[in-house]
Amino acid sequence: MKILLQIGIVFGLYWLSQCIEAALPFPFPASVISLLLLLILLVLKVVKVDHIREKADFLLGNLSFFFVPVSVSFMNYVDVVRDNAAAFFTICVVSTVLCFAVTAWTVQLTSRLLEKRKGAAK
Repeated sequence: MKILLQIGIVFGLYWLSQCIEAALPFPFPASVISLLLLLILLVLKVVKVDHIREKADFLLGNLSFFFVPVSVSFMNYVDVVRDNAAAFFTICVVSTVLCFAVTAWTVQLTSRLLEKRKGAAK
């Protein structure tokens, strides 16, 4: 019964986010909406982590299987990828460098904030 409750919570949130997506006047992914709804419910303690832990662990443990259809479908568009390889490569390099830079900046900022907090506590 517990696993049915967890499945119900996860898929219920996704169904609700599909309804919200349909009502929005602009495109916004339902999966992102459901993650935001779950975050809000967890922060407000409406849903506890134990309510969804097993189902979330199962989905994360089998995440690679969700990418198989995408990978197979990708093979249908090899010619498109080949035609736009330079643009894809540029986007990958730029986004990787930006991600590294933002991560490094965030770590430095967090470290400084923790040092200030420790200094203030003394």
